[in-house]
Amino acid sequence: MTSTPPPQDPPAPEPRPEPAGPPAGESPAARADRRLVELLQELRVLQTGVQIVFAFLLGVAFTPRFAELGDGQQDIYVTTLLLAVLASAVFATPVALHRGLFRHPGKERIVRVSVRIAQLGLVLLASALSGAVLLVLDVVLGTPAAVVLTVVVALVFAGLWFVLPWAVRRPLRDGEPGGPTW
Repeated sequence: MTSTPPPQDPPAPEPRPEPAGPPAGESPAARADRRLVELLQELRVLQTGVQIVFAFLLGVAFTPRFAELGDGQQDIYVTTLLLAVLASAVFATPVALHRGLFRHPGKERIVRVSVRIAQLGLVLLASALSGAVLLVLDVVLGTPAAVVLTVVVALVFAGLWFVLPWAVRRPLRDGEPGGPTW
């Protein structure tokens, strides 16, 4: 009697990369709706960061040590406070735009404009955070060290928030599947 080996499971299929385009069967209107919902969710996260920076800055003005700040430090403070307020206003703009144009047929345009507005908000938020770092480090370490470290912080923001997305998007736009692998 010959024994036959038990049947083996077929090999698992190779995972497929996510499609670069929209989900199958997604209409342009559905894509615009999805993109707007995703953007508004992202803005909620960013708005929380702005609120934390703004709360910190508001608290600084009411501390006893605030009166000891030099004129330059107070200028940094005022500039940073205003940048945080502007970032908050800019990040809230896509929400207001969505509300103001609710059920308007041009949702794709609303998304495009809102993305640009969010990018401006990122610049303002990075500037406000850098200004807060400059102010604190100027008080703690002195101006020369504060300036150097703040430039490093600003470069990190620029690299992570602007250069990295550009670097990932560029090969995808040129047709290279998957983009860079680092």
